[in-house]
Amino acid sequence: MNQDFTFSRIGYVYVPTTRIDESIAWYTENLDFKLMNKFQDRGSFIAVLHHPHKNAIALLLIETTNKQAMEIIRNERPFPIMALNCPDIDYTHKLLGDRGIEVEELHTLGTGEAKYFYFRDNEGNLLEATWSIWDPKDEIKEDFIKQKNLTRY
Repeated sequence: MNQDFTFSRIGYVYVPTTRIDESIAWYTENLDFKLMNKFQDRGSFIAVLHHPHKNAIALLLIETTNKQAMEIIRNERPFPIMALNCPDIDYTHKLLGDRGIEVEELHTLGTGEAKYFYFRDNEGNLLEATWSIWDPKDEIKEDFIKQKNLTRY
C-alpha cells in the first residue's frame, strides 16, 4: 500500500548558541553527539550533529548573537526544549553529575514505566533526559560503534 503523507517525521531540533565551537564540544563530549557538518548560513554558523540511532533526528546548533537560554514555560514553570532518550537513565544521570553538569533529581512516573530528569547545556538551554518502557528500539549507526570502540582505549 502506498500512502501519501504530508510529513513522515520530525526532521530537526534547533538549539541556539552564542559560542558554537564550545557548544559543539559540549554536545559531542557529554551527550554522545557526532559533528556531521558546520557551515555558514545567513551570517552565522550552523552545526549539524547526529546521535547514534539510525533513525534519530538531527540537532542543529544555530549560532546567534542573541544571548537567551531557551526553555518552554508550562504552568508557570520551566519545561525543556528537547528530550533525549537514554538506554540507561540511572547511568546517564550519574555520568553527567560526575562531569560537573548540574542535573536535577531523577523522577519516576507510574510504577517505574518512565523516568526523567532535567539539566542545562553549556548555554543554559533546558534539556530533559528520558527513559520509558515504550521507547522505540533502533539500530546503531556503524560509524558510531567504531567511534565508541576507539575512545575506550
